[in-house]
Amino acid sequence: MNALDRAISILGGVSQLAAAIGAKQNVVSNWRIRGQVPSDRCIAIERATAGAVTRYELRADVFGEPPSADREAA
Repeated sequence: MNALDRAISILGGVSQLAAAIGAKQNVVSNWRIRGQVPSDRCIAIERATAGAVTRYELRADVFGEPPSADREAA
């Protein structure tokens, strides 16, 4: 299951994810078809899932690798 599908599952469906991030249901459905979430929506999805799905998982090509716990502690 990809990161977007996990976010949809966590929130209970496409409609619920769309409502949580202020998008229309058909727009979120189109992201599933295209296989990519716009980078400007990734942080909203991360917040809506309480960090269970991160921006790094959604768009590693934009956000890179997640910060390691070692670097966060520094």
